[in-house]
Order: sequence, then structure tokens, then C-alpha cells
Amino acid sequence: MNDNSISSRLRAGDAAGVWLSLASPTVAEVVAGTEPAFVVADREHTAASVETVERITRAVDAAPGETVTLARVAWNDPVRIKRVLDTGVAGVIAPQVETADEARAFVDATRYPPDGERGLAAGRASEYGETLADYYATAGDRLATVVQIESPTAVDNVASISAVDGLDSLFVGPADLSASLDVFGAYDSEPFREAVTEVLDHSDVPVGTLAVAPEQVDRWRELGFDYQVVAADVSALQRGVTESLSRYDERGET
Repeated sequence: MNDNSISSRLRAGDAAGVWLSLASPTVAEVVAGTEPAFVVADREHTAASVETVERITRAVDAAPGETVTLARVAWNDPVRIKRVLDTGVAGVIAPQVETADEARAFVDATRYPPDGERGLAAGRASEYGETLADYYATAGDRLATVVQIESPTAVDNVASISAVDGLDSLFVGPADLSASLDVFGAYDSEPFREAVTEVLDHSDVPVGTLAVAPEQVDRWRELGFDYQVVAADVSALQRGVTESLSRYDERGET
């Protein structure tokens, strides 16, 4: 398996990722071949199962380069978290975290006793038990832990959330945050920009976000985000096909 340095890279704000919604190991393998620091296998808004996450992780690990897989779980729930961790992912993203207590519960779910409540298992993460002792001793330091900031309540509590021990990063979900502020998709609006500034100014850890188009990469850089998911598989596929069809239609008119 690829060596996991993504936790330290996120803490340094030094990483670029790609979002995966298609639940396809083949797509994951192709994307990993472009060598982003990480990919995110989404289980919150997709049909991806735990088995799919394991296949995606295996495909990414087999690809050239050092790309690793993070999984976004459907909810900040210890059962969901421990099941994806056992597949060998390099870290977990929890959606809709709004308080320090919720963030602390999330970190606890990623840590083995006595530091947390994760149960031990001879799964893929520990090479099916062959390296369980080493994995038990080191997983807490290597696994990336990221919580999403997606509501005004989370923005208000960002200082205490980001101060939770063991948390590597915050991740602003721009669509959900803008919707919760009643300015859906209006990323240049005053309420959205003020909320983002509040997060960036008061977070003790690096803050990332999601760009679904190249122009958004520039927008988020301007706002001051520390790192980005710079593309998403669905939007990249749509954009590429649309551009090619448009080019074909233009040529036909000349």
C-alpha cells in the first residue's frame, strides 16, 4: 500500500485532491494516474458501498505515484467510520459537523483505545491482520481526519471545532454552506464571503474546499483557502464532453 503522509500534508496545507462521485474503481485508477495528493471517495451523496470504497482504495494504491484515498462517510457515525477505515483508506471526512463535541466524537471514532473507541479488526487496513500490531500503534498518527463546515452554527463554532486534538483539517462545503446562508451558489455574495473569512481567520488548522471547475480554483485561492479539491469526476466528464461537442458543432458551421 502507498505510504500515508496525507495527514501531515493536510496539516501543512500542502495538498490537491480530486472528488469521486461515480463509485468506479476504474475512474479512481485513471484519476490516480494524474497524481493528485488524494482522491475522495464520496459515500454521503452516492451509491458507493463499503465494498466500493475498498475497491476504489485498492485501485488507487495500485496506480503509479503516491495518491491516497480519503472517504467521506454518510454521517458522523462511529459505525460508518470504522467500516470505511478497515478498507485501508488514508483518512475520513465527516459532513455537517457543527460543534467541538461532534468533532471530538469524530476523532475518537478514528482512534483505538485508550485514545478512542475504534474497534480492532483483521481487515485490509492491517493487511488482514498480518500487521495489526503496527497498524494499531501508528494508525492514529497516520490517518487524516477532516470535518466539514457547512452551516452558520459550524461557522460560529469554528475556533473550538478546529482546536480539537487530533483534527487535521476543516473542509468548507461551498454548496451546503451557501444554501444554509440562503445564498445558494452565490459565492461572491457578502454573506458567503464573510462566512468563509470567519472560518479562515479563526481556524487553528488548515482549511480546504471543493472546486468543480478550473475558474473556481482561482476563486478559492483568492479567498485564501489553504488547499483544494481541484476537480470532481462528474463535472470534469460533463465539461470535457460538452466542450468537445461544442467544438464539433462550431466546425460544422464553417
